[in-house]
Parts: sequence; C-alpha cells; structure tokens
Amino acid sequence: MTPTGAVLRGAFSAIAVLGACGASQGPAATPPPAPAAATPAQAPKTELPAEPAPVAGAIAGVQYQAKLTQGGWLRGKAPAGTRAVTLGGTALALAADGAFFAAFDRDAPASLSLATTGADGLGLSLPLAIAPRSWRIESIDVAKRPGKLPDAAFRERRAGELARIGAARTRDSQTAGWRQTMVWPATGRISGEFGAQRIYRGEPGAYHAGIDLAAPAGAEIRAPADGVVTLAATGEPFTLEGHLLIVDHGMGLTSAFLHCSDLVVHEGDSVVQGQVLGHVGMTGRATGPHLHWALTWRGRRLDPRLFVIAER
Repeated sequence: MTPTGAVLRGAFSAIAVLGACGASQGPAATPPPAPAAATPAQAPKTELPAEPAPVAGAIAGVQYQAKLTQGGWLRGKAPAGTRAVTLGGTALALAADGAFFAAFDRDAPASLSLATTGADGLGLSLPLAIAPRSWRIESIDVAKRPGKLPDAAFRERRAGELARIGAARTRDSQTAGWRQTMVWPATGRISGEFGAQRIYRGEPGAYHAGIDLAAPAGAEIRAPADGVVTLAATGEPFTLEGHLLIVDHGMGLTSAFLHCSDLVVHEGDSVVQGQVLGHVGMTGRATGPHLHWALTWRGRRLDPRLFVIAER
C-alpha cells in the first residue's frame, strides 16, 4: 500500500475505531451547559439483551473474575512471586499487589488460554470459553457506496489526528480506574448499540465500536472511572470525532468520548469517577446531539454496557 493509501485507509477506518456516528458534519456551536448534577449519571433505560453475570475461577493460585463474552473483561490477582500471566499469548502487566486486567475484543475467538508462570518457573494454562454475542446485523440490498476521495488538505489533517489518537491510546499513566466498576458518563436512551453492523449485498460495513447515548445538547459528561486525560481536543474539533476526549484508566484500558460540545478538562489532568469532563454536543461527524462512548484495551474494542453498574 502506498503512503497515501495508508492515510486514506486510516482516515476512514478510524470511523470504526472510535465509532464516529452519522453521515454529515455537525455544527461546532457550543450549547449552554446543563445544570450541575449532584450525583453521577444513572444508567439509561433501554430494551437490550440481559448482560452476562460475572464468573469466578482460579489457576495455580491466580484468582480472577470475568465476564467471559465478546466485548467483556477479566480482572484477577496473582500470588506474590508470580513471574508472568498471559491471556491468549498476550503478557499482562501486574500491579504491585499482583492485580491485573484484560479484556475480550468484539470478535474474540471462542477460547483463549489464561496462563501463569509461578515463582518456581513452572507454567500452567487454563482455557477460557468466550461466549459469542448475537450482534444487531442489518442486511441491506444495495451495494456499499465508496467513500468520497478526500483532498490533500484533509489527508494531511487527518494523519495528524490519527497520530494523536494512537499516542493517547498507548500512554501508561499508572492510574487505577481499571479496578473500578464504571458508572454511566451520561443519562439517555441507548440509541446506538455496540457491535451493530450493516451488510451491503454480502459486503460487511464497519461495525459500531462504541455505544451512543441520546443525551440532550449541553448535558454533562462525567468520568466513568478514575483516570488521566491523554487527549483533549479543546481547540479545533477533529474532522470525524469533533471535540474528542480520551481518558486512560490504566493497564491499557481507555475511554473515548466523541462529538462533545466543549471540554472542561485538559491533557494531563487527573480525573475521578463522576467528575464532569465536558458537555454533550454534535461536533464532528454527527447528525444530532448525543454522546458516543467507546472503550478499548490494547486495541481491542469493548462493550461499555459490560463495565458499568447495573441499571437496577
């Protein structure tokens, strides 16, 4: 692939990576902030399939809890002296107390091995069955339309945006938000499900890589967990994501908030669960006000519904 081709591919694949919503550029006007809320947002009311219950297990003294399904997570703790823990061949970082975190991509395979190497150098492996999901798939009897070829100015600008996004996703701020059960960042009906996808005469389109909350313009966006801001597009909005915010929760787990009307935090700020980060808008590629919230772990795309406090 030529360098130009790579930029073009990146420009449009980022729609799937961060889950830009809608087909047209929304206005960048900033609605007035909503009144301050006394508590973090409650989970939205919605008619979606029931979430899987967490399960617990152990291997060679390594304890874990997990939602063993595509888009889910795994938290565990290894005994002192453990040399290594891996999931599917990926080495997991161990905190000072032996705790660790991992997660499962939207398209994770049916089985992944959790392996550990103890203080004595002996290794053990436990296969984990990853439950498949029934995604909302819509088959369309029309051909997939090719995207409009962007001009040189767009390609140059988009390349810089993608570089910032990539850097923000890989920073390690040593924060501990990954240990927390998350809260909803905004209140609103779920208007876009994680994993939803259209098939155009047999050709798959990009799936929705986050969750959309139909919150009104100006509604507060709150931190779902503790973290550090690694990207805050407080100046000129990004071409697709608008005023984009990325928060590192530690251990490779990050949240991204798209289409914000404005942000009230800056890069390098430490934030705590429930803290106001900005306000809902429709900047970037959006057809109406809403919050798109995306979670990733080391490039794997995760379902935010599986990380939050239950809606009851």
